[in-house]
Amino acid sequence: MPPREAGEVFGPRMTLFADVLSVGLATAAASLPLVTVPAALSTACAVLRGAGQGRPVTAGRYFALLRRRLRPGDLAAGAVALAGLLLLAADLALAGAGLPGAPLFAVAAAVIGACAVVIGLRACGRPESLTDWRGAVRGAGRDAVTDMGGSGLVLLAVATAALCAWMLLPLAFLAPGPLALALSAVDVRRSTAGPTH
Repeated sequence: MPPREAGEVFGPRMTLFADVLSVGLATAAASLPLVTVPAALSTACAVLRGAGQGRPVTAGRYFALLRRRLRPGDLAAGAVALAGLLLLAADLALAGAGLPGAPLFAVAAAVIGACAVVIGLRACGRPESLTDWRGAVRGAGRDAVTDMGGSGLVLLAVATAALCAWMLLPLAFLAPGPLALALSAVDVRRSTAGPTH
């Protein structure tokens, strides 16, 4: 990181922290229609990835990129993600109703749901998600198996974001920023590791 310039109040690390929080707020606002969640999170990852390449991280750049993203494929990805979450919630509710074999079914549904969340989030973190959701999901599925450490990091990032939001509700509006940063970092970690995985 470059040293602090004359007259700069905060160093570059604090600037990145502020950028992550502003992108988190923008992502939370863009995610309110629910079907826009994958496109909003993928855009946040792309904007934050650009910070490592010298591109500015601003809400204006975020919304300009998001406007170009909201195509039928992006909205379909959001609809599939929303349907999957609703199906998982319904399955867990049925398991909690005391049906025979419910504990085993609840564990299986939770494992399947966790795997789907990891693959979906890793797809959002991949650069291909900007143009090709199917390719991003295929790559994320491959990565979820070959890079178990990265998948564990994604689960930890989700658990941390959920815990922060649960402890203090206003943090839920900031949580998408650090989550997007974590997803971008996991993808960069995977790509720099190369074919060793």
